[in-house]
Amino acid sequence: MREVFQQEMREVQERLVEIAGLVADSIEKATKAFNESDVTLAEEVIAEDPKIDAATVELDELAITILARQQPVARDLRIVVSALRISASLERMGDLATHIAQLARYRFPDKVVPKALRPTFAEMGRLDVEIARKLADLLQDTSNVKLAEEIHDEDDKVDALHLEVFDKVLGETWKGETVDTVDATLASRYHERFADHAVLIAKKVLYLATGDWVPESV
Repeated sequence: MREVFQQEMREVQERLVEIAGLVADSIEKATKAFNESDVTLAEEVIAEDPKIDAATVELDELAITILARQQPVARDLRIVVSALRISASLERMGDLATHIAQLARYRFPDKVVPKALRPTFAEMGRLDVEIARKLADLLQDTSNVKLAEEIHDEDDKVDALHLEVFDKVLGETWKGETVDTVDATLASRYHERFADHAVLIAKKVLYLATGDWVPESV
């Protein structure tokens, strides 16, 4: 029975890594669609989101089965419960990537934001993709504290860019139309929240690796 239990625990981790990889692919395609006004790529992201949703549901069912049948305790219990929470955050990250792709689709053939903000969003997108890739690596190697710290540092950069977008759209020199203001505000928020969820996951992994918990702030 113990061997079966350990196999199920490995499967939980493998599925988390798989979902994180799907999310990383999704945000990479979504940011490219957003920045390049690629409606075909945007549609691809939207069409693939149900795959992420289905994968998280399957993981949750596995975790619940383990809780009911194996009745884990101590660290094993924390791992299974954390997997359920991480799964929820990954599912939300997939949704946020889809929201970014939807903005690209809605505004096609135009670009979503005015020219003045495009470099800012290109950098936010680059950081989100990098964060997502590092998160998948962290879930594969949960003892890599350095990766968790890098995710946190890059989230700080996304937060700074998020504030920069708000400063621009609320500034006196802003020439965008109302729709531009709304799109820029929403897109910036989606990018910022995507990174925030990655940080929450990194904190949970760090806790499992070290026993040290950092209070959640988002």
